[in-house]
Amino acid sequence: MNGKNIVLIGMPAVGKSTVGVILAKLLGYSFVDTDLVIQKSEGKLLKHIIAEKGIDGFIETENRILSSLDVTNSVISTGGSVIYGEDAMKNLSRNGTVVYLKLDYHKLKYRLHNIKNRGVVIREGQTLSSLYRERAPLYEKYADIIIDENGCNIEKTVGKIMESIDAYL
Repeated sequence: MNGKNIVLIGMPAVGKSTVGVILAKLLGYSFVDTDLVIQKSEGKLLKHIIAEKGIDGFIETENRILSSLDVTNSVISTGGSVIYGEDAMKNLSRNGTVVYLKLDYHKLKYRLHNIKNRGVVIREGQTLSSLYRERAPLYEKYADIIIDENGCNIEKTVGKIMESIDAYL
């Protein structure tokens, strides 16, 4: 796989981190969770960054940090809002294959019981449904590969990704 990364994008609760860890083990890659990279860089939790800087400030911070992320042979699990950062997405795309983990809205809503506790970047008054409709076209725009997770457990999702990566590369 020539040193390139696998970059997982998608809504919160689609399983990017869980799937990412398993994928990294199967490929012999490192695992990078961009939320943890941001927290380490800023020295505070995501929810504190959002509380201090607001959503736009958080998105700017995420974009700045991830536009200079420099890793190879890694599975990178991104936060759901990464697709708002054009520089970050250019960097991630340049150095990796972008895989969109797609789940239909009703299944996502079921998985995402408490949106506030998840640290989801959602504006005051915005619903999960409107956030989904806003983000889905952006995920599709940046994706090299789209994995339909509907009806899949973790193992099946990982299997679909492995097949798609082999076919894609």
